[in-house]
Amino acid sequence: MNVLIILAHPERKSFNGGLVDVAIESLQAVGHTVELNDLYRQEFDPVERAGHYREHVDDTYFAPLTEQRAHYERGALAPEVQREISHLEWADLVIFQFPLWWHTQPAILKGWFDRVLVYGGLYSGSRRYNRGHFRGKKAMLSVTTGSPERAFRPFGRAGNMVEWLWPMHSSLYYVGFDVLPPQVSYGIQGGGIRYEDESTFREQLEQKKTVLAERLSGLFDEAPIPFTGWEDWDENGVLNQSHPMRWRL
Repeated sequence: MNVLIILAHPERKSFNGGLVDVAIESLQAVGHTVELNDLYRQEFDPVERAGHYREHVDDTYFAPLTEQRAHYERGALAPEVQREISHLEWADLVIFQFPLWWHTQPAILKGWFDRVLVYGGLYSGSRRYNRGHFRGKKAMLSVTTGSPERAFRPFGRAGNMVEWLWPMHSSLYYVGFDVLPPQVSYGIQGGGIRYEDESTFREQLEQKKTVLAERLSGLFDEAPIPFTGWEDWDENGVLNQSHPMRWRL
């Protein structure tokens, strides 16, 4: 299989970068082909703006969705966006490696979503969710956090990790990906904050790398996070009364 890893961390020698190295080695060891997109090294511009589009549909008003669709249809998207889309089309699995900053992904990765998942090309009103452009492909978040796991439980001080990752999971499903459960590496202390002594911390970093490596060998056999789809909703886009997911806690 073809695996694309998208790294969103400004330091390649960081623990996030180390997890990328583990992923590349582990996936290649079982026969997969791996490509790495390091957004910071590529100096990817995350800010959507009129200057990214050469021939505007309307020179007096910048409508991002209109320009995305028109430039996709003309084959005139910015080269860096064309490159990212080509990588997504090539991949069977996309792994996003990033730290959780202010309860979400770094700005460079949020901007990647804004610019690369172009309207009219990779989604439209009828090509969303389980009818999305990337149906049949898989995606997974590999996330690091500063606080320990207990802080991210439903009643922990940091809040429920499921809720923090929902926007990205939902966005990936929106364009058709089967979204695998995330790999979350908790307690990556830094900035002078310490939850445990340095030697124990270093041991745990290596353990987290081992956990990721062991999981990756069977990743393609894992079941995705369950989402509802078009056949589950009524004409107003509301989950049908008889659907079992409506009655879960």
